[in-house]
Amino acid sequence: MEYQFIRDPISGLRIKISSEHAVIGRWLNEEIGKDKVAMVQALISSVSSSFEPVTLKGQEIDLILSKDEALFEAHALHQDNEDILAYQDDELMLEENDLSSGCGFEDFVDLINSWHEFSAGR
Repeated sequence: MEYQFIRDPISGLRIKISSEHAVIGRWLNEEIGKDKVAMVQALISSVSSSFEPVTLKGQEIDLILSKDEALFEAHALHQDNEDILAYQDDELMLEENDLSSGCGFEDFVDLINSWHEFSAGR
């Protein structure tokens, strides 16, 4: 998983990430930012000592974290057929690639730790 952290004078701290991991970038930029990193690190610690996956519900994207992987799912992935039909009228398409993504647990831990260091200004 390749990514780059950016200090944007307009939008603040951002992550630029590969397209197949776009939903992870959205989650980190929009759901976590720099204010909720400690909460995610605590979640990582609890998962490390547990056998059960843990779900962190977000406003737009959920994180399902287990000892093996981090799975990210946008809420739009689980829309009813009626909601999807509304998009059909406007000839819009929902791209499933942009709605879910995953990475290994170790890669996720590295990402969060790197984001913590970057957002703390180190």
